[in-house]
Amino acid sequence: MGDWATRPASPADVETVAELRAVVLRADLERLGRYDEHRVRQRLRDKFAPEHTRVIEVGGAFAGCVTLRPAEDAHWLENFLLAPHLHGGGTGTAVLSGLLEQCDRDGIVVRLQVLQGSAARRLYERHGFTVESEDPVDVFMKREPAPASPAE
Repeated sequence: MGDWATRPASPADVETVAELRAVVLRADLERLGRYDEHRVRQRLRDKFAPEHTRVIEVGGAFAGCVTLRPAEDAHWLENFLLAPHLHGGGTGTAVLSGLLEQCDRDGIVVRLQVLQGSAARRLYERHGFTVESEDPVDVFMKREPAPASPAE
């Protein structure tokens, strides 16, 4: 898993995050016939919300980001991106677990959208997300807050 931490994102992080998004999503978007090298970056730029985003650093270097955007009936987990060389090493699981623990404490439902066939879907299912709906490109998932453990 390594030496990782998060920090608040700033507007200056947008291009670094946009580049990582293009790298991370490329294979899935190509498989779905949806890859456009400009659009994949521009969609991130258009919706980047540094006030709700944490940058993930491993060994003090940029390694990814995650956005938890509040909405009326849930928080949306968006732009959960991790450098490919870190996939499967436990960092993503640790980051996601920490976010979901806070949402559980606060009683918050979490929703997300993942590409059809993405390996990330298995990570989300292991953390209690279930499918709400899907189309040929996207799977929309939801996770109810875990019940609080009784105090001992």
